[in-house]
Amino acid sequence: MVQEWTDGRLDDFDRKVDQRFDRVEGELKALRFEMRSEFTAVRGEIAGLRKEVSAEIEGVRGEIAGVRGEMAEMRRVMTQGLLGIAGVMVTGFVGVFVVIAAQL
Repeated sequence: MVQEWTDGRLDDFDRKVDQRFDRVEGELKALRFEMRSEFTAVRGEIAGLRKEVSAEIEGVRGEIAGVRGEMAEMRRVMTQGLLGIAGVMVTGFVGVFVVIAAQL
């Protein structure tokens, strides 16, 4: 059965189309609002993470500086120890030569 498009039916169709578009526009606005608030929350989390990472990096830098200081101290102690051992060895050799020379 074919129905004719009367002015009343066209007006009714126009109202229904307008209502559906109004609903879609409302949903899009709500979706945009939700997305904006979620993006704002994500930006806040990223800023917090940046602060945490920066603090961690500074902590690591401090630890590295401490390790470098300990290594420099170790190098100094080892150098002093090596010089001490070399001195003892030289003194020992000189002593041996003195004893040998005294017996000659």
